[in-house]
Amino acid sequence: MLQIGKFNSLKVIKQVPFGFYLDGGDDGEVLLPTKFADEACKVGDTCQVFVYHDSDSRLIATTQTPLAQVDECAFLKVVSVNNVGAFLDWGIDKDILVPYSEQDFPMAEGVSYVVFVYFDDETGRVAASTRLRDFLFEEGKNFDPKQEVDLLICGRSDMGYKAVINGSHLGLIFKDEVFKPLRIGQRTKGFIKRVREDNKIDLCFQFHDDGARNDLAEQIIDDLEAHGGISTLTDKSSAQEISKRFNVSKNVYKKALGALYKQKRILLDKSKVTLIK
Repeated sequence: MLQIGKFNSLKVIKQVPFGFYLDGGDDGEVLLPTKFADEACKVGDTCQVFVYHDSDSRLIATTQTPLAQVDECAFLKVVSVNNVGAFLDWGIDKDILVPYSEQDFPMAEGVSYVVFVYFDDETGRVAASTRLRDFLFEEGKNFDPKQEVDLLICGRSDMGYKAVINGSHLGLIFKDEVFKPLRIGQRTKGFIKRVREDNKIDLCFQFHDDGARNDLAEQIIDDLEAHGGISTLTDKSSAQEISKRFNVSKNVYKKALGALYKQKRILLDKSKVTLIK
């Protein structure tokens, strides 16, 4: 069965002056324009192609790779807005439409947004939506605390940042869990902090338990040994410097230094940290 808005393996059944026709099964023939066909392409070959409708509702195949297929999220830029909605650069020759009914707020030309790409059963076309909650799960019963996940930062709120989890769920990163700059559209790794009683998902970038603190303490010792036993990264250093070096918040770093100082493994002053050998 032909999957519109996704990659398909289709057989070449006919060659014409402007390209090749591929076998789309019950959906009929699919045109692969010459500019997208391999030079050695011939009748009988099987091609791996992405299938979509052109502006005249014809089925078109391309070897271009879109920035997202159906049922995926992506960070796409608006290239134009008209009376039917906003058109986004999809990474292929044809732009993708976000109808006004699928916009949480008016979209502006030149601005990028996180959208979900879907197949519209009513129109038979591929479209996109900023209404992520209509397509993604907000309850995470199958996630485990401390599970590493892929995140796509998709929005801000008074409480923190919203993120798409593994392309299928939505979760929240609270403000006090953010120790490095985040931007909408950024892809990053994170962790499931907890699944709340209402099954909503809280996310984080680090843990504050004894195991995490011990791991950080050993990283600090390793870093000191690699730099001759002295580091200028103290508890007075900026949060940005600390995050860049150890990918943790300043508060977590200070606690790890404090623990090492109590264990008499380091000396601390305002300008440096010194390893006690």
